[in-house]
Amino acid sequence: MKYIKEIKIKLNKNNYFVAIDFDRTITAKESSDSWDATGKLLGTDFTKRMNELYEKYRPIELDYKITFEEKNAAMEKWYQECMNLYYEYHLTEEKLRESIKVSNLTFRKGAEKFLETMHKQNVPVIILSAGIGNVIVQFLKENNCYYDNIFVISNFIEFDKNGNMKYFDKNMIHTLNKTMDGNLPNILQQKLNQRPYKLLFRRYGRR
Repeated sequence: MKYIKEIKIKLNKNNYFVAIDFDRTITAKESSDSWDATGKLLGTDFTKRMNELYEKYRPIELDYKITFEEKNAAMEKWYQECMNLYYEYHLTEEKLRESIKVSNLTFRKGAEKFLETMHKQNVPVIILSAGIGNVIVQFLKENNCYYDNIFVISNFIEFDKNGNMKYFDKNMIHTLNKTMDGNLPNILQQKLNQRPYKLLFRRYGRR
């Protein structure tokens, strides 16, 4: 029998940072996710088509018999097709802001206090999300929780000067490739390199 050696680590505010998911990790289990919150005002036909994509690709996401390469390709296609629907149904910056307000986005119990404590101790918090970064930032701002120690790695939608959505043609962040590698500013990466421990919070996501 193999035994796992128990290692006790004493954390202090200077030797670790936090990496945390957003949807149903910072937010509650019953909360809307950031994808749903983005398209709340785009109509029932939009919602129907988004659900059809979920029914098509979610079983693939949960299928552990297929190869990583096959699943990764399917996830990239799924996320891009969802983003294409936002574009097709004319998501605007204003609709996105209003959609967030009427969505059922709620914090998990204790999350606000946790973020406040990390801010007071100046512990970097990296929010790694395969969701929509605009929603995350706006939600945190509206709840006075978007502190200067928080950094969001997610899929950010860009809008033109008239507030219309630009076509999304960047690398998609999905459930299989959520990582900090190459996604952080150099000055932040250097700061994290001085902190040997990472406190990781995540939940296996929907999309």
